[in-house]
Amino acid sequence: MTQHASPPRDSTGKVPSADGPPAWRGLMARADVRTLSLFGVLAALIVIGGITKPDEFLDTRNLQLVLTQASVIGVVTVGMTFVIISGGIDLSVGAIVALASVWATTVATQEYGFAGILFTAVIVGVGCGLVNGVLIAYGAMVPFIATLAMLASARGLALQITDGKTQIVTIPSVLDLGERDAYVLGIPPLVMVFAVVTIIGWLVLNRTTFGRRTVAVGGNAEAARLAGIDVRRQRLYLYLLSGLCCGIAAFLLIVLAGSGQNTNGNLYELDAIAAAIIGGTLLTGGRGTIVGSVLGVLIFTTITNIFALNNLQSDVQQIAKGAIIVAAVLVQRRTASTT
Repeated sequence: MTQHASPPRDSTGKVPSADGPPAWRGLMARADVRTLSLFGVLAALIVIGGITKPDEFLDTRNLQLVLTQASVIGVVTVGMTFVIISGGIDLSVGAIVALASVWATTVATQEYGFAGILFTAVIVGVGCGLVNGVLIAYGAMVPFIATLAMLASARGLALQITDGKTQIVTIPSVLDLGERDAYVLGIPPLVMVFAVVTIIGWLVLNRTTFGRRTVAVGGNAEAARLAGIDVRRQRLYLYLLSGLCCGIAAFLLIVLAGSGQNTNGNLYELDAIAAAIIGGTLLTGGRGTIVGSVLGVLIFTTITNIFALNNLQSDVQQIAKGAIIVAAVLVQRRTASTT
């Protein structure tokens, strides 16, 4: 006579419910630990900056500068986070930012003023995202290859438009956004845009069906398809979202630099991916947080600022960033092996 193993029981002798506290609480707890750890790293960097260069680093203008510089790459990182959570990758974000910034600052575009520059930057970003999405979702191309092709094409087109020259913005309403007179309660407009994008991104990922579908596709695309999710359409939407974020970032960069250049957005793809990774987003997809990614951006931007204030070489900065990325990936692997 076959004996069946009795189900596991908790400390009270009861069989735990299949619907009960289970895995999601553990995931939330781990997410909280990661977020607190990132806050700790950022706090430690602030302390280091305050000790090494107290007058310069803690100056209000320097802190505003750090946040402003974080805003451009931060907006790109929000879009990148969605893409990586879905199990994809976007290597073209930096090139899209460059293309959008130069297309939006041509003489013909500037004739339409503020609205023309903003609209052009956004529509170019979305257009590039559409091409990426169609190739990946409906053309069955590997995201790495499709976005690598977009990287090369967008950079080449940006160079062709500018002929290697810097395009100066002459619209006062655009340039004024970068002036201190435009600050609201000491907060630069670019930082406020970054905050709005972050909040919307968090709400979409954590409080909407779109966010749940994104996580489901990244966790197991086939299971998501069997559950009724249109995986191809979801991926198309995600690359459109990434392109939209690139367009917004391009406009912020135009405001910050007062010009459009084909070299804009250089290595943004690596910075965005790195920020998402150290923020807890899995490269294999299925898990990630907007808050973690934003903290990753702030950590990298703060490191760069501290190194610059202390007159340290840029190669040392890159080595430090590389070490942080490796450490973050090792922590991810250790976490994954214990789940």
